Amino acid sequence: MGEVSAAQASTPIGAVFLSYASQDAEAAQKICGALRAAGVEVFFDQSELRGGDVWDERIRREIHDCALFIPVISANTAARHEGYFRLEWDLADQRSHMMARSRVFVVPVCLDATTEAAADVPESFRRAQWTRLAAGETPPAFVARVRRLLSPEPPAAIRSPANTMSAATAGVSEPDRASRRAKPLVLAILAIGVCAALAYLVANKFWVSKKPTLAAPAPAAAAAFNPPPHSIAVLPFVNMSGDKEQDYFSDGLSEELLNSLARISELQVAARTSSFYFKGEHADLATIAHKLNVASVLEGSVRRSGQTVRVTAQLNNAVSGFHLWSQTYDRDLSDVLRLQTEIADAVASALKITLLGGAAEKVQLGGTGNPAAFDAYLRGVRLARIQLSQQEGNAAPECRAPLEAFSEAIKFDPNYALAYARRSLARWDCASTSPDWLRQPAVAKSAREDAQRAIELAPGLADGYVALSNLEVGLANFAAGDRACTHALTLAPSDVVVLNYCSWLAVAFGRADDGIAFARRSVVADPLSTLSYRALGDALYYSRRYGEATAAYQSAIDLDPEHASHFYYLRGRSYYSAGNLPEARASCEVKPEYWYSWVCQAIVYRKLGSREPASAALKRAMDQGADAGGYQYAEIYAQWGDTKSALDWVEKAMRLRDTGLSGLRVDPFMDPLRKEPRFQAVLRELKFPD
Repeated sequence: MGEVSAAQASTPIGAVFLSYASQDAEAAQKICGALRAAGVEVFFDQSELRGGDVWDERIRREIHDCALFIPVISANTAARHEGYFRLEWDLADQRSHMMARSRVFVVPVCLDATTEAAADVPESFRRAQWTRLAAGETPPAFVARVRRLLSPEPPAAIRSPANTMSAATAGVSEPDRASRRAKPLVLAILAIGVCAALAYLVANKFWVSKKPTLAAPAPAAAAAFNPPPHSIAVLPFVNMSGDKEQDYFSDGLSEELLNSLARISELQVAARTSSFYFKGEHADLATIAHKLNVASVLEGSVRRSGQTVRVTAQLNNAVSGFHLWSQTYDRDLSDVLRLQTEIADAVASALKITLLGGAAEKVQLGGTGNPAAFDAYLRGVRLARIQLSQQEGNAAPECRAPLEAFSEAIKFDPNYALAYARRSLARWDCASTSPDWLRQPAVAKSAREDAQRAIELAPGLADGYVALSNLEVGLANFAAGDRACTHALTLAPSDVVVLNYCSWLAVAFGRADDGIAFARRSVVADPLSTLSYRALGDALYYSRRYGEATAAYQSAIDLDPEHASHFYYLRGRSYYSAGNLPEARASCEVKPEYWYSWVCQAIVYRKLGSREPASAALKRAMDQGADAGGYQYAEIYAQWGDTKSALDWVEKAMRLRDTGLSGLRVDPFMDPLRKEPRFQAVLRELKFPD
């Protein structure tokens, strides 16, 4: 690219690679001109004839060597499903996966109001902060930002989890965006990939991942921080009781307060998993706010003594660093529900929000004023979290403890709607670990009654509808499950549990764009949750967007590599479907004793020509999974080309009502069977919603 001019002496050669569609050449030229005028070296291809080995090699070299990659996004790129710029984007995306997450490499620029959901870009582009330059008009602030990023000692930039734009380069603003589990042991292996509903539901509520150390944002990054003004994160309140066994109470009270605030439409509340990510950490509030893209942070402490509780709460503005409000409350446990309302009112007042009518009712929706019921409910929540953690690997979880705790809560308060919703989930979840769970109509009846009772007591609460939807999908009543989930989404459009669950159903039932959009909203609201990335990865995978799905699964692994057994399987599955067999094999071998790893290995090894290892992997899976893994055996045989065995297992899964069947219509592994009359007969019998 020639020698460096004097004006460019401080900028490395090949500093910026500008990638664009030919229809946007004029706008891209404006961006290139502005950068070059400031002494920034830009690789800007203006040739109309692309291709050939020499050209292809040069493009690959430039992307490999560039310091920043600027993809120019627009309605034109969204409309083009093919183009050389897409190869460039994929190459940049691949390189970004080898970089530390703190490194800024991709700097997306959007020329118009194209949204994330419509953009059709690699997932790494969505994790970076977008800048909107209408028609390519490039202000000095954007040029200055690029030069800062190219400086010899660039500041540690924080990638905003939301698609917000630097205040310095504001132009066109982005629109506001507000499984059955993997069964262990012989009785417990069912289709997590296609029955992720319950895993999403429980995990987003109860699971806290281990996490890496977080760096504080550099001053330059802080200057560009521009979160939504009425956004807030509720950190887990510190247990000051002197008894670690009381952690369930302080954590539970914090979560209930978070959920109460989330029901106020005027507030944008960071989801539970991301907020609780910081428990036990000593990260400063500025770092937390940047990670969660919130303007305010609520923290506090809980001291419980017998039937009394002291709660201290403090609200801080994370942008200015100013203290906004604090208060100490001494209450009897019977007043805890009213206390949540008082704190919510105080937070709203401090943020200068005028609550709309019914705000108090929203805060208290589905709750209880009975202290014994509340205590039992919080214990159930904690036990459900422990149960979920036991699902890692092939260990058998203890399922009855949370069920009993929720039953105790209902005994103390027969009108406790939230306890009924959670007990419905616990009933169905516990029954599904039993060898004869499909022959337990009484369990399904009781779980349905609990869900319907929750809806009757609190028709404005989404939890009852989610519990009902989970049950219906588990029984292969897909249309009824879809209707219940859709209603839950109307009641709680920003709840990540609902978004994750409904994302899967939307994709499984043929509404891929909706499913992907729901999952992306979940990632924005819960950027530190592995389950949000799981929802996004599944939505993209079943939409046949394998490269983006792989990136989403990798994000989940990066967040929690120690507890990523299933994500390694999902990543391997995605690599396999994309035709990358070496990476698929490597991913499927990371957790060699995990049941789904054997499923993955059986498929990948056979494709690689290793028939004996593939057969051995299938035998291990069958020996441990028995009939409970029927759907996965059908997938394996379908990929092996053994159509008869595959169809036999599909029909057996149908008789057993294997919840893996919820993904039958969109599962790439089942593609070899789609024209078979027996397969089509099963699809008709399942009566998928239109």
